[in-house]
Amino acid sequence: MSGARLVALAVALMAVARIATAHDLITAETAERYLAQADRNLAVIRSRDPVRKRAEARLELARMQDEIRDLLNRDLAMHGRVQGLPSTLVVERLRAAGAPLPWSERLGRYAAPIEHYRAALELGGQGTRTGDAIFGLLSGSFYDSFRDDPLRPVVPDPALTRSLIELGERFEREFPRDANIEEARFITAVAYVRAAREGVDAQRYAARARELLLKFGRDYPDSLRTAALPIMADALPR
Repeated sequence: MSGARLVALAVALMAVARIATAHDLITAETAERYLAQADRNLAVIRSRDPVRKRAEARLELARMQDEIRDLLNRDLAMHGRVQGLPSTLVVERLRAAGAPLPWSERLGRYAAPIEHYRAALELGGQGTRTGDAIFGLLSGSFYDSFRDDPLRPVVPDPALTRSLIELGERFEREFPRDANIEEARFITAVAYVRAAREGVDAQRYAARARELLLKFGRDYPDSLRTAALPIMADALPR
């Protein structure tokens, strides 16, 4: 197995773990629940309610859309299309309500609702759900940036790489005990490897990447992600 494939496998395992936590494929009952939840959150977002309440609504809408798109992308991966009338109804009704599920032509799948996460973060300031917004923006931006190999983004974007680093470091600094901290730290390490490979201030980024890879291996020796660390280290410029 090539290095790129091994790194891709590690990240694929993370993606599978995320999908496995979602509900079963959308039924009429879950479709009704999703649409009612969307209506409530959209009403708050468009209201003159306090900023913090609107931030919470943005975050809830983003988390719901993330759950839905995981299910729809599972359908796409298994069948090549979205299956079932309830799923189609959810997609169409959300679009009509002004909260369409983002679609990525270049990836051929539904994308993360990062604009809602970003809006929740900007509105929410230092609220108690800030960590959820940061992680949603971090993970969504990361997974939607590549197809198979996380070290080879579909479109090289140094600004996105820097954003991933900033978000990942902020998340670890402010929410070191969050349940998603392992995944966030792994994404941050990948972002530093990317930055080193992009050639601007490569040695500084490479040195930091090596530090993070070593620390991740020490802190998570039993993690499935740890198998990818030597491959990522080898991908760094000398």
